Amino acid sequence: MSNSSISVDDQIYSCLNLEKPTSFFLFAGAGSGKTRSLVEVLKKFKKENIHHLKISGQKVAIITYTNAASDEIKRRLEFDSNFAVSTIHSFSWELIRPFQRDIKGWIRSDTQNVISDLEEKQRKGRLGTKAASDRASKIESKKKRLETLDKIKSFTYNPNGTNSSRDSLNHAEVIKIASVFLSNKPLMQQILIKKYPILLIDESQDTKKELIEAFFTIQTIHQDKFVLGLFGDTMQRIYTDGKLDLGTNIPDSWETPKKVINYRCPRRVITLINKIRSDVDGQIQEPASTNIEGVVRIFIVDSNIELDKQAIEKQISEQMSEFTNDDSWKNLHSAVKTLTLEHHMAARRSGFIDFFEPLYKSTSDSTGLLDGSMTGIPFFIREVLPLIKAKQLGDEFAVAQIMKKYSPLLDKNFLKGCDSPIEQIKNANTALETLLMLWNNKSEPSLLDILRKIRELNIFTLPDQFAMIVDRSDKTFEDNSKNDNDKSIDAWEGALNCQFTQLEKYADYISDNSAFGTHQGIKGLEFPRVMVILDDAEARGFLFSYEKLFGAKSRTTTDIKNESEGKETGIDRTRRFFYVTCSRAEKSLAIVAYTKNPDAVKHFAIHQDWFENNEVIMESENE
Repeated sequence: MSNSSISVDDQIYSCLNLEKPTSFFLFAGAGSGKTRSLVEVLKKFKKENIHHLKISGQKVAIITYTNAASDEIKRRLEFDSNFAVSTIHSFSWELIRPFQRDIKGWIRSDTQNVISDLEEKQRKGRLGTKAASDRASKIESKKKRLETLDKIKSFTYNPNGTNSSRDSLNHAEVIKIASVFLSNKPLMQQILIKKYPILLIDESQDTKKELIEAFFTIQTIHQDKFVLGLFGDTMQRIYTDGKLDLGTNIPDSWETPKKVINYRCPRRVITLINKIRSDVDGQIQEPASTNIEGVVRIFIVDSNIELDKQAIEKQISEQMSEFTNDDSWKNLHSAVKTLTLEHHMAARRSGFIDFFEPLYKSTSDSTGLLDGSMTGIPFFIREVLPLIKAKQLGDEFAVAQIMKKYSPLLDKNFLKGCDSPIEQIKNANTALETLLMLWNNKSEPSLLDILRKIRELNIFTLPDQFAMIVDRSDKTFEDNSKNDNDKSIDAWEGALNCQFTQLEKYADYISDNSAFGTHQGIKGLEFPRVMVILDDAEARGFLFSYEKLFGAKSRTTTDIKNESEGKETGIDRTRRFFYVTCSRAEKSLAIVAYTKNPDAVKHFAIHQDWFENNEVIMESENE
């Protein structure tokens, strides 16, 4: 249901009436001021209705996608304690943390199931292989976890930490446990709605599918006393673990307000992104009265010949400066944000492709790889990398802080029982000096070299999968076939062969310190000048193809089959990614399309009415 006679903010506010709660899905396209609406509605709720919650000791819960978004909303709400703002991992942990006995039961059952599955595969598998060695290591590790379960008084979890101790849960476990408990435990459902009768989820299209479905279940059962408010835009779904059909299956009893004004993009870009999504859901945005006209160009580059892409992109930036009368376009690497559809291209250009590619091709946790939360990555990002950089810079205070927090050598309980704590501290420093010798004579050690030395010196406790890989490197196997191997372990083995400098560049990338961005990294951000790079050959992505989107390459049998069955295709993903990158532009937009079929791309661009004839530049004509 929808009521167009009142403003969107008022419509949302009316849903938060706890005497007559109404759940809602807010369509909020790019640049529509979604966060502003969220904050303004909550400020009004605080002024007029928060006393009802205070009396009952209740709060409004707001789930955001990133820590940065959470911090921004907290700031805008003036850090009011009546609003519980957190990321999905933090929120999930706060819900399940009191259920320590249930968590232990879930861990016990899940671990036993994993062991049984591994032992069955071990019985059927061949001895003397990497797969058999890995399974043996996993079985041993899982059995150790079972043995220590009864000794664990309470489980711990840090949404921003490594979670490597025996009593800690990892990110995936927290989400799984929360989803199961919310779906199947009436008591957990009651606790949620009594504590948070209003739950608002930002970027709901990218929230974990199993959690969204659990919240839908609760809303269906308790719709008379629980508001579930979803803010999002399915066209901006960028992760593969979100709920695919969110927004298309909203119950009739829900409100479906829409924010159709785009305050960010110039008019020309709004026209383009409306065209991009027109065949998907027909959602149309309108410019605000203050929006400038803006400039859009697509530069089509024939990639059948050898190219100096850096020179081409520099040349294009010079042309954009002329088209826009904006000299800042000439400063390609400082005043222009270069965006790619796919991470392979950014990884290659930024210099961490050998680390990134094996993990991206093999992992089922692409979200974790792209935001740095994938099992194993926090160990590198929060322990290994900061320690080595601090030691190389001579920052002994930082070194001491990291070692005290993470290293077994300076564990406070170990030091208490040590005959000579001072001597142990000296030993720890000697171990670090030995580790740094890997860089002697300008050497560039691999991540595997570093892990091997870390374990040898007991500087850190290695995560299980890294310990397995170090063990692998010390063994000879009769059969090196990968058919039966654990793909995630093989992927990490490939990634760990890269040099340490690639880890540094990857860390910069996921921290948005790189010169390149992607659809994931820049969602919610905006830039005056945007250059979008389309290059299937360089990106080598298997999840998308801009050549297919632009008609330069035929759809595969799989594409046609998925399309006929209503499943998502690579073209669907590519269209969404293209929409997200184009919709970042505040003033002007340049699209650089490297293609094996320039004429087909030009034909599509014009005949689909995405671009005017004068906006399509065949770059060969300017050479």
